[in-house]
Amino acid sequence: MSYQTLPHFGEKFTNEDIWQIAMEQSAIDINCRAADFLGTEHVIVPFALRTGARKYYKEPIACNLVSYGNNIVASVTDGLKDMVETYIGKFEFYHCFETPNMHWLDSRLREKGQTVCFMAEYYLPDLKRLHCGECNYELKVLEQSDFGELYTPQWRNALCEDRKQLDVLGIGAFDAGKLVGLAGCSADCDTMWQIGVDVLPDYRKKGIASALTSRLAIEILNRGKVPFYCSAWSNIRSVRNAIRSGFVPAWVEMTTKPIHVVEEMNNTTSSKNG
Repeated sequence: MSYQTLPHFGEKFTNEDIWQIAMEQSAIDINCRAADFLGTEHVIVPFALRTGARKYYKEPIACNLVSYGNNIVASVTDGLKDMVETYIGKFEFYHCFETPNMHWLDSRLREKGQTVCFMAEYYLPDLKRLHCGECNYELKVLEQSDFGELYTPQWRNALCEDRKQLDVLGIGAFDAGKLVGLAGCSADCDTMWQIGVDVLPDYRKKGIASALTSRLAIEILNRGKVPFYCSAWSNIRSVRNAIRSGFVPAWVEMTTKPIHVVEEMNNTTSSKNG
């Protein structure tokens, strides 16, 4: 169907609501309290994935550090508490998510068979800045039933073939019937849906990505869910899109996993054995 939905999201949420929901979800993800993210003192809790954690979290996870900009909340497995406590007490909390300080932690983790794996920055919509973005292409709302033929490499950020059942909603940009841009969202937890977006190379820098992202965010809010957006800090193109689309930085995460798991991700284990 054609894009016609109007932005009624202000009737459902405030910015304060959105941030509270995000912190409550993070608390479920790492086994702490939402209030722990608001203090100035660091908090360390035993690692556990509670029922309702984001579906892309997969064990084994040795440690997860999360910051909403005030402190660090660390969720750690047995045997890592003292090391992590020393680390987050040794450096400014925001330097704990970057080199060179991160090497201090990683070298000690490796002695226990662990290493830093994922690092990401997450964004939430700012309702004072979020609006329906415009571009010179037809925009259509897409439902799960429309995604069948779209699980191809050019749409790998918008849709995830390994978790098709979570891809619940999207918006496509069309040029004379040809799909040239796609924003999709996955129902990663009960209250929050994550947005991903792709635009064909020849159609980039035309405002398509931000139009798709902002309008999908509004569609999600109108359905009573909170949209969120994730990017590597070094993915400047993605960060710019988040900002143009009315999102602001909200929290950061750093996750550690066993060395062999990271090696498998990098295909180093197979190459060594082959």
